[in-house]
Amino acid sequence: MSPTGGVLTAVPALPGAAVSAVRGLLGVTARAGVLADGGSGDEPPVTIPRDPAREAARRELSKRMYHENDPSLIQRALNAFWDWAGRLLDTAASATPGGALGLLVVVLFVVVVLAALWWRLGTPRRLPVSTAPLFDDRPRSAAEHRAAAEAHAAQGHWNHAVQERMRAIVRSLEERALLDVRPGRTADEAAAEAGRALPAHTDRLRSAARGFDDVTYGGRRSDEQAYQRIAELDRDLERSRPDLANNATSTAHGTSRGAAE
Repeated sequence: MSPTGGVLTAVPALPGAAVSAVRGLLGVTARAGVLADGGSGDEPPVTIPRDPAREAARRELSKRMYHENDPSLIQRALNAFWDWAGRLLDTAASATPGGALGLLVVVLFVVVVLAALWWRLGTPRRLPVSTAPLFDDRPRSAAEHRAAAEAHAAQGHWNHAVQERMRAIVRSLEERALLDVRPGRTADEAAAEAGRALPAHTDRLRSAARGFDDVTYGGRRSDEQAYQRIAELDRDLERSRPDLANNATSTAHGTSRGAAE
């Protein structure tokens, strides 16, 4: 690369038309420099300063015809990303004992540890929160819920069996007027209210409500033993006599609170 009149005569790799245009501009500048130095020629001397020549070349190369085959914005972004990823991997490989092979061993070790933790702990689950209603839109009797629970149990569908048996318990208490019929009641609320009428079964009612919440909202799996416990509670409640005095007090309290609200 040699300077002639202050303009570079060597040009980078460009499309053919761009090369011709730049060389033409550079040739004019070169001739102008020769004539300005006292050279001879048949044409009158022409003087083109360095800055205007550079500006003319820039305007010529900015035309769209020279950029039709340029990579798109997405392609340039992808190229920049892969360049960055390559530099990052090269840096990590140089900092890891054993180079690229050592980096591969470290990555495989991390993957194995994460897979072991996922297998051991399982998918993260939300804590069970009993905020959804206990029953669906179609009201059914306690006998219907019991029949549905037994059908699910016969097929080994223990989650559905536990859900239906808990619904049978609450519906049975409503049919016996030990609980008022209230749409939107949750399992926890039903257990708390039923415990006031049947205090001897308070703990088992709360345990049944927790089991219902676990399989319904907590994503847990039930089993035959859990279903047999809630089924036994259902049978015991059928034979139990309520504490009418305590139930009347709690009902009066609930009524007065509802009126105040």
